[in-house]
Amino acid sequence: MATDPLLDVRGVTLQYKTKDHLVTATYRVDFHVFRSDRFVVLGPSGCGKSTLLKAVGGYLNPVEGEIRLKGHEVTRPGPDRMMVFQEFDQLLPWKTVKENVMFALTATGKLAGRSAENKALEYIAKVKLSKFADSFPHTLSGGMKQRVAIARGMAMEPDILLMDEPFAALDALTRRKMQDELLQLWDDTHFTVLFVTHSIPEAIKIGSRILLLSPHPGQVKAEINSLPRQESDGDEAKALEQKIHTMLFADEVEEEAEHSHG
Repeated sequence: MATDPLLDVRGVTLQYKTKDHLVTATYRVDFHVFRSDRFVVLGPSGCGKSTLLKAVGGYLNPVEGEIRLKGHEVTRPGPDRMMVFQEFDQLLPWKTVKENVMFALTATGKLAGRSAENKALEYIAKVKLSKFADSFPHTLSGGMKQRVAIARGMAMEPDILLMDEPFAALDALTRRKMQDELLQLWDDTHFTVLFVTHSIPEAIKIGSRILLLSPHPGQVKAEINSLPRQESDGDEAKALEQKIHTMLFADEVEEEAEHSHG
């Protein structure tokens, strides 16, 4: 069936150990991602968003529940899921832009030689960095480095691109530009993306669907499947922003009210 989800996350509880504690990051989280979705996981810091993304990437196994991609259980990392992090140092400094993008293709055995080079150049062009194909990472701005990381992930043509707050470390103007460029790239190729952020405006701008997670441990508060179109006048987005903020932080507001009346 064409409507089967590409990614199926069912009842997923995730835990990790710190020096002193066993931390429950998420509790019985459910969601589905369909092909060509721009699915955003939104929630405050510490709600387990990044941990959830790592689990989808296969770097962490659930203690409860399961994660399935195209019907197969995710138990380890694989080239069908490529990850883009927020850090700028995810590129190999001794390799050029082209070599960085080629590296994932050749290291996994997906492509070699001229085929890998052609595929790398194709995706470098998509992120508008053709002029910098032979440049080294230290000569690039933060935004350009992120574009290289996106090109590297997309060149693998994975089933799903996993993005962990990829623009969080950028200045506000560059961040907005990168959001626009990501949407333009999506218009061109309709890739499937699972995008994590704690910014409500970014979630509304990037997402075709949004999952809201509660503060620690992360539990599903709501799923929003109807979002304003990019060309809408902005009032709709502002109203949704306010609604999401209220939904995410309603419990805190209630607690404050109880304390003030106590």
